[in-house]
Amino acid sequence: MKIILLASNPKLYSNQRIIESAQKRGHQVNFVNVGGCYLKISANACEVFFDEGKKLSKVDVVIPRLKPAMTFYGSAILRQLEIMKINLLNNSQAITQSRDKLHTLQIMAQHGLDIPITSFANSSYDTKDLIKLVGGSPLIVKLLEGTKGVGVVLAETSKASESVINAFRSLHADVLVQQFIKESKGHDIRCFVIGNEVVASMERIASDGEFRANIHLGATAKAIEISDKERDIAIKATQLMGLDIAGVDMVRSNSGVKILEVNSSPGLEGIENASGIDIANKMIEFAERKFEKYNK
Repeated sequence: MKIILLASNPKLYSNQRIIESAQKRGHQVNFVNVGGCYLKISANACEVFFDEGKKLSKVDVVIPRLKPAMTFYGSAILRQLEIMKINLLNNSQAITQSRDKLHTLQIMAQHGLDIPITSFANSSYDTKDLIKLVGGSPLIVKLLEGTKGVGVVLAETSKASESVINAFRSLHADVLVQQFIKESKGHDIRCFVIGNEVVASMERIASDGEFRANIHLGATAKAIEISDKERDIAIKATQLMGLDIAGVDMVRSNSGVKILEVNSSPGLEGIENASGIDIANKMIEFAERKFEKYNK
């Protein structure tokens, strides 16, 4: 197969591993910088160009790995590829949905998957009621477009909660106010889903004095056995978002497992190191199966 890895930084661990695995399996794989792509749109031809005039053509599979800042532009490129009938691992609509934390939570709730109680409003006049709706403080305040733990704040008192919410609003930022799961004690679970299978799972443990269990913020990780119910939830969440590949983050609470987020470009380094599983190879195997099915 001819594979394009559509991303921004070829030196990232995840991108290098995907390229390496594709080459080992005998495929031709090229890295294309999504920010360097541009489009021609007409009634007669929809085309994608890159590197000052090269036409993106005769491609079997595109693996998109869009960073959050490139979601809008990258999704436009992916829509063009869809028009060109090129096979994608994660389509434009699924990626756009997953990048909107509020939309993701609404989809989960609509289909009966448990989430932390969440509130959202436009006006600062509603701040006190937002806090009440999630059960009061301590609570979590999240930027809608935050990533890797950035823009996530634990407010431990009502006064602090009001201050944080209103501070974000003063910057014209959209924020979610969310129930804090105290009993999780800085632990969460990442399930890496490919197709209809959880291929690896890990528990992330926040560093001392930190409540966010993000590897980028110093959290440690270890492989973990998840229950059949947790496995089913992770797979269902991925399917509801329309994703082929996803990192489903969840937390265990006294009332059961709750979904925190569904990530459309989950990193490989932490979970490969923790689990010892060659996830990049499993991604390429899935791409092969999808390509075969797509072309039957």
